[in-house]
Amino acid sequence: MIKKTLAAAFMAAFSLGSLPAHAQLFGGDNEARRAILDLRTKVDNLQQSKAESSALLNLQNQNEELRQQVNRLNGQIEVLQNELSNAQQRQKDLYVDLDNRLRKLEPQQVQVDGQDAMVQQSEQRSYDEALAQFRNGDYKGAAASFNAFVQRYPESAYAPSAQYWIGNALYAQRDYRNAIAAQQALIKKYPDNPKAADALLNIASSYNELKDRAAAKKTLESLVAKYPNTPSAQTARERLANFK
Repeated sequence: MIKKTLAAAFMAAFSLGSLPAHAQLFGGDNEARRAILDLRTKVDNLQQSKAESSALLNLQNQNEELRQQVNRLNGQIEVLQNELSNAQQRQKDLYVDLDNRLRKLEPQQVQVDGQDAMVQQSEQRSYDEALAQFRNGDYKGAAASFNAFVQRYPESAYAPSAQYWIGNALYAQRDYRNAIAAQQALIKKYPDNPKAADALLNIASSYNELKDRAAAKKTLESLVAKYPNTPSAQTARERLANFK
């Protein structure tokens, strides 16, 4: 539209070149000059309008480009925020996992034979697994597991109990002589342990199974003498009453 208007204006200005021949149409030179000035003003206005339109178009293009850039930046920010959130979650998960791993390595306080003791979790797990074998009737496996426990954790608070269960597992397999040896090892190394009295009672039972009544009676008498106030001593007294 602007181009057509400019073209018309130029044509009009060009046609004024013959104004001297037609000066009467404009009422003289003054009118012709005014007409030329008018046309020039219109042409200038049209050119200015075109320039302004071009500037406005450029501005609109720039605005659109800026808008697209802002959208791209917003998209990038959203991606970065998502990555940051994922990274923070991964870091949190790693911390929780590390904390759990460390807790598994930390010793825990437990009560063993009436006494508080610090026990490693791996130590507790090994003892519990061996005891589960015994309770499930796998006496051979239990004896092997408790032996392995005593060798691996000789200073464990569970070591006396493990030695005691070795003797019981052997007794359950009718291996009475080795059962006696296992219980004697407990009494020798841990004479003050609460299971020492029970160990003597088990030794007496093993001797009785071996038909060695004299050794069984002597063991029961030793039990009553060493641990008179224990439930095992009471059982020993009841058994001694049956000896003639």
